[in-house]
Amino acid sequence: MTRALIALATLLATASTAAAQARTDFSGNWSAGTGNFEELPLRGDPGVEAGEYVGIPLNEAARQHADAWQPGMHSLLEWQARPHPVTYSMRAPAPNFRMAPIINPDTQAIIGYTIENLFGRADRVIWLDGRAHPSKYAEHLWQGFSTGEYQPDGSLRVTTTHIKYSFVHRNGIPLSPYAQMTEIYKRHGDLLLIAIVVDDPIYLTEPLVRTSTFRLNPAQQVQVALPFEVFDEIPALDRGKVPANPLGFVDTRYAEINKLPLEAARGGAHTMYPEYAKRLTELMQQRPSPTLSSER
Repeated sequence: MTRALIALATLLATASTAAAQARTDFSGNWSAGTGNFEELPLRGDPGVEAGEYVGIPLNEAARQHADAWQPGMHSLLEWQARPHPVTYSMRAPAPNFRMAPIINPDTQAIIGYTIENLFGRADRVIWLDGRAHPSKYAEHLWQGFSTGEYQPDGSLRVTTTHIKYSFVHRNGIPLSPYAQMTEIYKRHGDLLLIAIVVDDPIYLTEPLVRTSTFRLNPAQQVQVALPFEVFDEIPALDRGKVPANPLGFVDTRYAEINKLPLEAARGGAHTMYPEYAKRLTELMQQRPSPTLSSER
């Protein structure tokens, strides 16, 4: 019996040590500005364009919503102070953030991480203490509610629910409040890779998969959070008027400017996969000439 207890204690100690070794330290100042590794034109200059739905598994409802969008919408007083949703915060042009551990003062265990300096200061907390997600009736936030679990390889799997009704891209592609995001945080020395999977049963036909890479930047500073300044950006806009395209409008601007087939510019799940390259080649050979239209 004594030998069995000793063996069991040794096994538990070994398992505990292995589990501790698998807990990668993700704390630090992480910068996208020191090297934007993915989709530079989309996330930087010139940014996402009107009518650019390429590689997004959006459905017809989402496409109709996006076609109605106009850039002037962001000048509305109600829209000027909107933070980025959590699904976009980690993909924004330069989400330079600080990730810091939350320490239980009694056990000194890491029970979570904070992520600070996201756009609009919709800063996040990722809980690692096993707490449950709130009721489906709980308040939805720009940053949602996030819990995480360490994986055997040392990566961190994060699940986020309770996200506000918002957007997939800043060109009108919507995100419903029923969306859920799964992230995998994987550290490679001074590089942090975050794989992002967004599921939305209302506006996406398949999961939307993206990656973001950040570099450790110890000199980076997180500034004091300041409130937005809201003012009349378009004085000529009539009170109560919302800039929008009429129902049935098909936005062909991205296809026209970039000389792409309209089918490709309109997005959809089929445009995400390598097999679509053959179809795209055929369309390019046909050289369709998209024109602005108010009818489908």
